[in-house]
Amino acid sequence: MDTPYAITINGKRVPTSTTRAAINPATEKAICLFPLATREHLDQAVVAAQESFSIWRDRPLEERQALVAKLGDLISENRESFIRLLITEQGKGRAGAEWEIGGSIHWLHEIAKQSLPSEVIVDKGEEQIVTRYTPIGVIGGITPWNFPLLLAVWKIAPALVAGNTMVLKPSPYTPLCTLWFGELAQTVLPPGVLNVISGGDELGQWMTEHPGIGKISFTGSTVTGRKVMSSASVNLKRLTLELGGNDPAIVLPDVDPKKIAKDLFWASFANSSQFCVACKRLYIHEDVYDAVAHELVEYAKTVTVGDGLTDGVELGPIQNRMQYDKVLNLLQDCRDRGQRFLIGGEASASPGYFIPVSLVDNPPEDSRVVVEEAFGPVLPLLKYRDIDDVIRRANNSPYGLAASVWGKDVRSAEAIASRLEAGTVWINQIHTFSPDIAFGGHKQSGIGIENSLHGLAEYCNTQTLMRKPLAV
Repeated sequence: MDTPYAITINGKRVPTSTTRAAINPATEKAICLFPLATREHLDQAVVAAQESFSIWRDRPLEERQALVAKLGDLISENRESFIRLLITEQGKGRAGAEWEIGGSIHWLHEIAKQSLPSEVIVDKGEEQIVTRYTPIGVIGGITPWNFPLLLAVWKIAPALVAGNTMVLKPSPYTPLCTLWFGELAQTVLPPGVLNVISGGDELGQWMTEHPGIGKISFTGSTVTGRKVMSSASVNLKRLTLELGGNDPAIVLPDVDPKKIAKDLFWASFANSSQFCVACKRLYIHEDVYDAVAHELVEYAKTVTVGDGLTDGVELGPIQNRMQYDKVLNLLQDCRDRGQRFLIGGEASASPGYFIPVSLVDNPPEDSRVVVEEAFGPVLPLLKYRDIDDVIRRANNSPYGLAASVWGKDVRSAEAIASRLEAGTVWINQIHTFSPDIAFGGHKQSGIGIENSLHGLAEYCNTQTLMRKPLAV
């Protein structure tokens, strides 16, 4: 943080005349200034990516894979510094920051091992039909503030392995780790392969409209995702959209409330619930509702909320003032409607965007706290009796990102899981991800897949080559 941050274009640090302060959400104090790119900077970055594309595309796959793996080594060599910087700019606790930085290293190393073999449809000697994968060109990556480095890596690694070049824009709320990584990457990658430029919302719109970008990979809200899809239509850009969710969890009557409370808590409140796949609606069978609710409250009392740089802190603040105000508004709506909090419900007056873990006791199904994605530590506990009814309620949402089912009878849980409308459904677990596991949303939770060979293919065009000899 002692060195001024800069955007990276064509392998070089580029200063900007306009800057903005990055804010530590635990203290509400400025960390440092970061650069705001202009439209001209974007044009320069796209040109650099275009000019490097043919060279990078034609580089042997094994060499691209090796260089992407070296990006993981760069983070590993600076692991502690990345962890502390991530805590400072994002606000998460130490364990959460370690998980994200460790995951970034792991993803770069593992995605670097992936490849998409050509599919031979017909092979009759000189007559052959082959379907193969070719890179798209310049990828525009737009990342959010909840997992700023890991979700950037989810885009960088497959894009580069597939032979594309990239222009990457981090969230203006959490630009620092990504800007630093972009600079470090230039010691490994050829100039122009990865360009990192920071800026406000207008920069994202310029990217989605830019004719030199062939694909946008965006992670963020559904509202913004619709705008990305609309503006990207100007040149029919390829799209991967990983958007919002209102993920249900269904707890069956055969669970042990005391044993399951910890798992259900972290399913809901990891990263202070700033997690697209956090459990946001917890449906509990009426036979165990009171017991599960009690155990959740008791476990919540043991969790420390505070500045992530302080030892023992497990949950940090909301990352930014805008989201903090949204969550406060949701809490106020609960109070205005007379809904009962089992714990929490009132924000602290001390500095920092802190909101306590808040459990709402069986609010109406049509209340805002049930219908909306809070993206903060506010969880409605919802009582149910009938399995068909709870499945209907769980599916009654425009979102379909993820869901989970919890119960001792795994076959019954699996039968319920198979009826849920979500891209990922966990049974007796949650937040299990891997470079080899496909991840994507149904309905308005997104378009396309990240991770696995399905995700790698998202950064490619499909091309069929048909060959036969000329008739003599």
